[in-house]
Amino acid sequence: MLYGGRSGEHEVSLASAAAVWANLDRAKYEPIAVRIEKDGRWVLPDRAPSAANAAEVIEQSRNEATRARGGREVLLPPRPGEPSMVALDRRPGGDDQGPAAALTGIGVDVVFPVLHGPLGEDGTIQGLLELANLAYVGCGVLASAVGMDKLIMKTVFRAQGLTVPDWIGVDRRDWVSKPDALLARINATLAYPLFVKPANMGSSVGISKVSEPSALAAALDLAADFDRRIVVECGVVDAREIECAVLGNGDPDASVPGEIIPAREFYDYEAKYIDAGSRDEIPARLDAATAAEIRRQAVLAFQAIDGAGLARVDFLLSRATGQVFLNEINTMPGFTTISMYSKLWVNSGVDYPSLVDRLIALAIERHHDKQQLKTSVFD
Repeated sequence: MLYGGRSGEHEVSLASAAAVWANLDRAKYEPIAVRIEKDGRWVLPDRAPSAANAAEVIEQSRNEATRARGGREVLLPPRPGEPSMVALDRRPGGDDQGPAAALTGIGVDVVFPVLHGPLGEDGTIQGLLELANLAYVGCGVLASAVGMDKLIMKTVFRAQGLTVPDWIGVDRRDWVSKPDALLARINATLAYPLFVKPANMGSSVGISKVSEPSALAAALDLAADFDRRIVVECGVVDAREIECAVLGNGDPDASVPGEIIPAREFYDYEAKYIDAGSRDEIPARLDAATAAEIRRQAVLAFQAIDGAGLARVDFLLSRATGQVFLNEINTMPGFTTISMYSKLWVNSGVDYPSLVDRLIALAIERHHDKQQLKTSVFD
């Protein structure tokens, strides 16, 4: 199980990993926890993840004295072979290359990358696992990359005929070099309220709701702190936030839809992980036709990016018109026992341990299928 990571969603990953770790059937699996530190090191932690929720992990991260310290460093060779991973045992007086460092092999059958955000959910880890020819849970390189980049995601969805709010893509260089022209373009093209987001980030990190032009510059500054590409999109006025979970490979299933009722003006990072006032309703109070349409579009969105394993698809439902807008897809959504993805499946008849089992089985199934492909024209 890989968790942590070099992103603003590091703490959310720790909480998700704790839930997966606690619910792995030890009669079926021999789990190995590998934490990716914020500096990029892979380590065998001194203790496995155990926090109950993201808010607890965030509080721990603010108090450095309570954070778990890493143990031996782990390396994943980017090529097929045995062992799958190696642990580095450093000895006093040596360095990583000398005789004072010894390697211990670690065999791995399947990897569960419980990683959220850039350098984990965006296809980078998936590419490394492909090079190592390891089975892994979740979407592949393409789906992960498209699902992370909101600008590419929206382009793909619109090309597939799915309805998304109007948007403009912004490059941070343009914002720095010609801010007045960019502000004028946005104001001439899009109607307020607007949402300004880093293109490659999740958990609502760096997102602002902008109700008037005077607040736009500050929102762009914030988003630019987290990514070089920024999405500015029209908000759906008086919208309900509806989410639907998808599970499967070639023939995926969609859960019952659920509704998020945020404690704040919109479902930002604080509302998701800090403020206890946010709540959900599962199933969402929808008429049968709207619920069916959301489930249909969730599967279409998943297939549009060539999804595999799991994803959570988020929608905006206009109270005034009843129109459904596809907001985004998350290829490794929050995965605690109280996260929306798992709760949607619990309310659809799949409990958390069974969900983990199913995802591992799907990973092995997909890996087996890929092994049938030829790697040489001379075979």
